[in-house]
Amino acid sequence: MSIKASELVLAPNGSLYHIGLTGQTLADDILLVGDPDRVNMFKEIFDSIEYESQNRELHALTGTYHGHRFTALSTGMGCDNIDIVATELDAAANFDLATRTPLDHHRSLNMVRIGTSGSLQADIDCGSLVASRFAIGLDGLLNYYQHTNEGFMPEMEAAFAQHMQLDSRLAAPYCVSGSPALLNKVASDMHHGITATAPGFYGPQGRHIRLAPSIDQLNEKLASFSWDGTRVTNLEMETSAIFGFANALGHQALTVCLIIANRPTGQFLNDYHAPMRQAIGRIVESLSK
Repeated sequence: MSIKASELVLAPNGSLYHIGLTGQTLADDILLVGDPDRVNMFKEIFDSIEYESQNRELHALTGTYHGHRFTALSTGMGCDNIDIVATELDAAANFDLATRTPLDHHRSLNMVRIGTSGSLQADIDCGSLVASRFAIGLDGLLNYYQHTNEGFMPEMEAAFAQHMQLDSRLAAPYCVSGSPALLNKVASDMHHGITATAPGFYGPQGRHIRLAPSIDQLNEKLASFSWDGTRVTNLEMETSAIFGFANALGHQALTVCLIIANRPTGQFLNDYHAPMRQAIGRIVESLSK
């Protein structure tokens, strides 16, 4: 059955309305970054460029590195943007966009977020790379979707809810696993941890500017939770949604974050462009093998 034009929205050129990609211009290995300007770093790494588009904060670039095809795509900030990006990436891979009908065979994507984050542990210094084994979603986005429990972790959710004792007015947290295969391939020698994903930057991450956060000692409570011997290492704004959609839609996902703030010590890395370039190059090299 064809999906209505109002539901699966396309641009005049037939690409997905927001991300500007089709199944033909999309590679199987996708590198997600927040900042649209960061996509330009891939131009310095790729051997060739075959496609580029930009729509608002969504900058797409498909090219090759040592014969391996990649798509780099910026997402902007927050899980609301991931709702758009992940849904449209799956549609590009698994729909005939001309007819808006599902393809007969499922195409699985590898999605690796390369982002920045704040450490919740004093011993993980600024400049470190942290790979997300699991994610805890404080954003509530995946609660709006029906999905199987594949990759989702109800026992971890129950333990986290008991640990945090969150106000019932807040979104119910969800816990979800990243891809073990991508973790082993890309991040074997990095810090591994649980990444908490917040629906904002200030109050939802425990920052007090003028309005006080409603959750007292949020970061300390997060930092003291662990599951399967893995502690909550960092706090950011996208990973839980990426992992959630990947598991629900049959894709693989991983997040690697460069730590630019240490919340317990108050340190902040103002100029992180050089280590970010190094991280991008390292991850592209690992995925290309």
